[in-house]
Parts: sequence; structure tokens; C-alpha cells
Amino acid sequence: MNDDIVAAVLVLKKGGVILYPTDTIWGLGCDATNAGAVKKIFEIKQRTDEKSMLVLLDNPEKLNNYVDVPEIAWDLIAVTDKPLTIIYPGAINLAENIIAEDNSVGIRITRDEFCCKLIRALGKPIVSTSANISGASWPAVFSKIANSIVQSADYVVKYRQTDNKPGKPSGIIKLGPNGEVKVIRE
Repeated sequence: MNDDIVAAVLVLKKGGVILYPTDTIWGLGCDATNAGAVKKIFEIKQRTDEKSMLVLLDNPEKLNNYVDVPEIAWDLIAVTDKPLTIIYPGAINLAENIIAEDNSVGIRITRDEFCCKLIRALGKPIVSTSANISGASWPAVFSKIANSIVQSADYVVKYRQTDNKPGKPSGIIKLGPNGEVKVIRE
């Protein structure tokens, strides 16, 4: 795992894209503060930039560096027992092309050991989006990722490639600036 983290961080610092395991499914990732790297992921996924991608953080204490955090978010983070992406208003300090038109961004606090170590080593949030062409079904395990996606990544993490336990996407909740809550995906 540690060799993968060192290699992935080198690629991320140079604006590259990695293919890596997350707390949900395999994802494409990059430095969430680097607009050029984010653009590469949109190109790999053949996805328009109107559809935003989410960001992973390793610690809820870092949220205030990137979004306005409505009070209810702290309760949601504390009680969730499965991966939960929260779409927050008031995104700041992130690549402009990762922020939605309404100035919101989806962030998930990951508890996955690999992802947490990777984020800490980089010192920045990481983009996480499913490792598939936009519109295609997401791969539940590494072996289901299309060759074109694997070959497009600047670094492919070796850790957990042989896991056969299928992953599934996170739940998604959108919070409004006044604490409104909208469930996007359970």
C-alpha cells in the first residue's frame, strides 16, 4: 500500500490522473485544486463539465477550508454508517471546474485507510469519480474497468485490484445554504 501511495502522490503533484480504490467503488482521481488535472478526468470519462464530480477528504475538520458547512452536516457526518457524499453550498479553494454552476460541490469524508493516507500524503482533497465512460455502468470491481480507462490513467494503484467484493456508490444528500436537505441517492 505504501509504495502505491508514494507513486500516486508523485503523479498527483504533477497534475496526473490516478485509478484507485475508494471506500465505495474504483475511481479516477486527481488533485481537486488543479483545474488542468480535473479537465483530464472529464476528457477520460467523455463527460461534459456541467456534471460535476465529487471530492474526498480524510477529516471533517478540513471541510471549512472548502465549503460553507450548514450545521446539519455535522450531524449527518456523525451518524452515517455508510459512505455519504454531501453536496455543500459555497465551494472555495477548489479547481473552478469541479464546482457546480450553483457554487456547490459534493464532498465525502472517507474512512478508507488507503484513501485517508493518500489524501494526507498529498495534503489536498482528491477528486473521486467512477472509473467508467460517462453514461456507462460503474465497475463494481477492478476487473470490470474498461481497458480504455485503465490505459488513460497516469498511475494505476495495485492495492486491492484482486478484491472481488463488489463496491457500490455512496448515498448523496444536497444541503442548501439555509440547511435544506434533499436526498439525491440513497
